[in-house]
Amino acid sequence: MENVNALPKINYDKCTGCMACAMVCPGQAIFLLRAADGSAQVTLPYEFLPTPKAGEMVKAFDREGKLLGIVKVVRVLPPERNDGTSLVTIEVPEEWIFDARGILAGET
Repeated sequence: MENVNALPKINYDKCTGCMACAMVCPGQAIFLLRAADGSAQVTLPYEFLPTPKAGEMVKAFDREGKLLGIVKVVRVLPPERNDGTSLVTIEVPEEWIFDARGILAGET
C-alpha cells in the first residue's frame, strides 16, 4: 500500500498464506479464506477478551451480526506476535466462507 488510506493490492501469484498482511492491516479488514472438501477455514482479526484457544467452540456471526452457528477454532496467532491483535482461524461449512466475519468466545 502507498499509505494507510490506500486500498491494498494483493498479488495472488505470490501469496503464500503467511498472514503477514493480516497482521499489519491497520483497519483489520483482511480475512484469509481456505476451502476444501465441504469445509472452510476463515482467519480473522480478534481484539476481544477472552481470546479463544484452538479446539474451543465459539459463536460465528455474519457482517450484520446475525448468528450463523457454533464453530471450532482451529488456530490462534496470539496478540504478542501481531502488534496486539489476535488472528483466529475458525472452521466453518464451505457455504459460510464468504459470510463468517466475526466470533464471540466464551459463551457457547
